[in-house]
Amino acid sequence: MRIQGTAWKFGDNVDTDLIIPARFLNVSDSEALAKNCFADIRPRFMDMINPGDIIVAGKNFGAGSSREHAPLAIKGAGISVIIAEGFARIFYRNAFNIGLPIVESAEAACSVEEGHVISVDLSTGEIQDTHTGRRFFAKPLPDFMRQIVEAGGLVNYIKRS
Repeated sequence: MRIQGTAWKFGDNVDTDLIIPARFLNVSDSEALAKNCFADIRPRFMDMINPGDIIVAGKNFGAGSSREHAPLAIKGAGISVIIAEGFARIFYRNAFNIGLPIVESAEAACSVEEGHVISVDLSTGEIQDTHTGRRFFAKPLPDFMRQIVEAGGLVNYIKRS
């Protein structure tokens, strides 16, 4: 499973309230949540991105509350994968539960520049910056995790089984 898109950079400790501020949590539909994704740190985020784009972030992405709204907002925005140096544990699990692939690569998180087109192979863990030709590696997703992502989330995966 190979994903390609434009990189959007975020720093360390981007918490769930920065991803989707609490004042917008009166809905649980991913497309409705997406309209306010990163509203307080990138107010025009939804105007700038295209479906399939990629978030590249630093340490502890998704820290904060355990709400599933944060990865839902990101997925609803059309982001295809998140690459980060590290993820908050609950965000990590919630992302896979809804079928949003995420991978950890400290080297890619530090080296990829915003605006570069990058590709991610979830089977091998290879990340390539197509602007520079540089390659980075993340731990490949285990088969069952890839199957959950391909099914669109844990509930769909279980329904198929």
